Amino acid sequence: MPTASSLRAAAPAAAPCYGLRSTSAAVPAGRGRLVARAAAKAAFNPIVSLKKKNSDSPPVLSAFTSTQNANMQVLSRQISKGHEVLLFEALREALIEEMKLDPTVCVFGEDVSHYGGSYKVTKGLADMFGDLRVLDTPIAENSFTGMGVGAGMKGLRPVVEGMSPLPAPCLQPDSNNCGMLHLLVASVVSLVHSQRLESYLQSIPGLQMVACSTPYNAKGLMKAAIRSENPVVLFEHVLLYNLKEKIPDDEYVICLEEAEMVRPGEHVTILTYTLVNKGYDPEVIDIRSLKPFDLHTIGNSIEKTHRVVIVEECMRTGGIGASLSSAITDNFFDYLDAKVTCLSSQDVPTPYAATLEGATVVQPAQIVAAVEEICK
Repeated sequence: MPTASSLRAAAPAAAPCYGLRSTSAAVPAGRGRLVARAAAKAAFNPIVSLKKKNSDSPPVLSAFTSTQNANMQVLSRQISKGHEVLLFEALREALIEEMKLDPTVCVFGEDVSHYGGSYKVTKGLADMFGDLRVLDTPIAENSFTGMGVGAGMKGLRPVVEGMSPLPAPCLQPDSNNCGMLHLLVASVVSLVHSQRLESYLQSIPGLQMVACSTPYNAKGLMKAAIRSENPVVLFEHVLLYNLKEKIPDDEYVICLEEAEMVRPGEHVTILTYTLVNKGYDPEVIDIRSLKPFDLHTIGNSIEKTHRVVIVEECMRTGGIGASLSSAITDNFFDYLDAKVTCLSSQDVPTPYAATLEGATVVQPAQIVAAVEEICK
């Protein structure tokens, strides 16, 4: 199957609760959230709402500083026996935990309800939380994405699932038609479903973007995105859904703005997301946060290695790598002993044939060659 990214958009406050309306025509955002949350409790858990009829306090969601969050992650990995899950199962765990914690959290999108989603991330959620909180939509991304924005504005916390490039139909004439119609013969699946949307979304002010690469950070980032007061887009690479890893039994949340040091090294900094030995000692960083970049972690690494190789599957023109390269040059130019090397996908539609597809995206041999070249 062609490489592709599924994505989820968590609007800033989730659940299209039909019939639930604010009691005031114009209320502050905080009050709107309280009203929405109270209404959701009444709709989804009448017993709880009767017991707490005189209380309008929302559930308390823990907030951690970056240092506290990092310490909590390390501690959780040390003290918890943990359990092994696939990446898509980690995402489902995060959704279940957050939906149990906060009755305003809900999921909607194409086939997310009883079918369980195209990649089974939402399997079983409809049975647990009902059709109102796990809502199937038509194949109308423009409409249900807008519905998610509206739900967030009313104080809910929607998680909008897009099984293929979500905003692309909103740009249908340009993104899916104009540049691809001459190739839409046998390759419609690869062309339309294999776009890299990071470059589309990175220039939108106020939008936060993260990418998961392991079951551990998939769950932590999903929970953080749902709890965030900002709109967050979480990118999930289709080819990583069956990646298996042991994750803590205890609850944990990962900071949305922090990169992860995957492998410490001395000779060159390799920056990547959704991911050599020949005598070199590379330092590998999973940047995770695509917007904003964690320039603190990245800068500390560059001060040590003085060389940078960026690896991405996004297109070279206007991609995440181009923005990251510019940020590095602007902020850490004096520490560089060589120009920043950026390995990206070619600026062509993704081919249907596997051999041709492999020729358009970055391969391991290219990364090794780039490291050897920059370390000469």
